[in-house]
Amino acid sequence: MDLLIPSTGLLFWMSITFLVVFFLLWKFGFPVITGMVKDRQAFIDESLRKAHEANERLANIQKESESILQEAREKQAQILKEAAATRDSIVEQAQTKARSEGARLMDEAKAAIEQEKKAAIADIRQQVAALSIQIAEKVLKQNLKDDKSQMDLIDRMLDDVSAN
Repeated sequence: MDLLIPSTGLLFWMSITFLVVFFLLWKFGFPVITGMVKDRQAFIDESLRKAHEANERLANIQKESESILQEAREKQAQILKEAAATRDSIVEQAQTKARSEGARLMDEAKAAIEQEKKAAIADIRQQVAALSIQIAEKVLKQNLKDDKSQMDLIDRMLDDVSAN
């Protein structure tokens, strides 16, 4: 039965040994262990604080990038709007210039046609006058073959002149 119940001497020396080991641990071991635990806790707290700061910075960077992206979209829309306005202005100027150039060309063409028409009419009149003279010459030659018809023509002309 000695196995289950230790003797008093053994119990005494075990208690003394326990107290010495406990005192040594209390004096030298526990402060080192608790210091290491506190250091580890401080390191973990610092890491958590840094992680929180990093998350805040990341959130701020995301907000800034979204605002920069939104600003870029707005600038893009403004640039596209200005480009469309410039394009419309250039097209309008080109159309106006084309209209004025077309009107000028039409006026020049009308003037050229009018000049050619006048020249053609003058040429036709000249040809008609030449033909009329040739016809009158032939008619007069035909009518004035003899002296009597020449004298009748002279009398008629003198009558016409004196009547006026």
